[in-house]
Amino acid sequence: MTQPFVHPYLPNSAPDVKAAMLAAVGAESIEEFYVDVPSDLRMDRPLDLPAALVAEQDLVRHVEGVLNKNRSTKEKLSFLGAGTYNHFVPAVVDEVINRSEFLTAYAGEPYEDHGRFQALFTYQSLMAELLNMDVVNVPTYDGYQATATSLSMAGRMSGRRGVVVVSDVLPDKLSRVSDFVRPNLDLSFVPTVNGTADVAAAVALVESRGDEIAAIWVETPSYSGAVETAIRQLADAAHSVGAILVVGTDPVGYGVITPPADQGADIVCGDIQSFGLHQWFGGAHGGFIAVHDDPKFVLEMPSRLFGLASTDVPGEYGFGDVAYDRTSFAMREDGKEWVGTAAALWGIAAGVYLALMGPQGMADLGETLLARTRYAQQQLAGLAGVTLTDDALHLREFVVDFSGASVTAHRVVSTLRAEGIEPGVVVGEYELLVCVTEVTTQADIDRLVASVAAVLNTAAANTSAHTSANRSANTSVNTEEKSA
Repeated sequence: MTQPFVHPYLPNSAPDVKAAMLAAVGAESIEEFYVDVPSDLRMDRPLDLPAALVAEQDLVRHVEGVLNKNRSTKEKLSFLGAGTYNHFVPAVVDEVINRSEFLTAYAGEPYEDHGRFQALFTYQSLMAELLNMDVVNVPTYDGYQATATSLSMAGRMSGRRGVVVVSDVLPDKLSRVSDFVRPNLDLSFVPTVNGTADVAAAVALVESRGDEIAAIWVETPSYSGAVETAIRQLADAAHSVGAILVVGTDPVGYGVITPPADQGADIVCGDIQSFGLHQWFGGAHGGFIAVHDDPKFVLEMPSRLFGLASTDVPGEYGFGDVAYDRTSFAMREDGKEWVGTAAALWGIAAGVYLALMGPQGMADLGETLLARTRYAQQQLAGLAGVTLTDDALHLREFVVDFSGASVTAHRVVSTLRAEGIEPGVVVGEYELLVCVTEVTTQADIDRLVASVAAVLNTAAANTSAHTSANRSANTSVNTEEKSA
């Protein structure tokens, strides 16, 4: 008789354990337990796992072998961006968040953790100053969730479903946001012109559907790094029909760029990964939502807020929750949406980073990013057959097109990867999204340009040789025909 397979380190694979679990939920079989999951979403084969290893040291060796295949951006020259960025993380950031008082994802509980509350209050205050907003939340899971939540807030406040998307959005972000808001909101898209919003088309769409529109959604910098210059006009268009303007952004440039709040934005949201958080094979991410000091907006925010309050002792202050009863922590299943605390530690990290940088440091960072982005654009666009895809102002990222050189973006990536360079993210057959940060030096950019030039020159030489060979063959054929 064949014995049922029990995995050596998966106790739930034991038949008696499975039976007990099924009995606890009232299901007679695994198939009945998963009946609500559509069949096309279920895996119809076993997981592709190695044979079970008996000894722990064998398992450790196997896992280490898998992990050793990873290569970090410290080992290669990287121009990768698209949502997770290689910014410098000062040593003091890691020193602070690795202290035992902070080293947990959780935000702490009322009356027991005022040090963490104060740290997060400081983060909120520094973010609010940078964004020129009044209220900033304790971080949500990531920037994707923050954006989806911001749009949901607009829908709840207006009682409408329509959202007009006027920017090029990172595809992964658009996918997650769409999944999140699909039950309650409908997204309409206005194609960009030269990298930024087509204001006339956006205004026309909003005016034609005025009583359906909850929000206009702007991304700046956009997926391609383009900085939106028409935020004021878009805000006016939204406000004219009783809608709001939601701006998704990376705040890394607001030491020099005018923040969206000064241009009419009602909600500003995004990710804080650029502020003292490592890339870490996918990044440490935390989402922020910033609004004006308006109870209508503040009471729609689902995550925690920490405020400064006086105590019973004169001259002493404490830190605690603001409007705690609106959160999912207090309302549980009756909450407007659920928000976990998995990113609270990253709020403290970002707070340490912002405190260290200060206004002048953020201004220097913004100027450096703009200058190095422009330098990289000019140098790459100076190569024969290479063009920029738009003329907009770009911060940190931009797209180059190799179609004029008849070289695919995949070819550029595969060739340069062999040289220890990650030149960017392929976004089209001939298009490459290139990212530079403050850790990308002029010498790094020059090395990238020289390596790309070598790829293009090799391709041009091969094309020329192929053409010459064809001409010689044709000439030989014609000579033979004449002789005949």
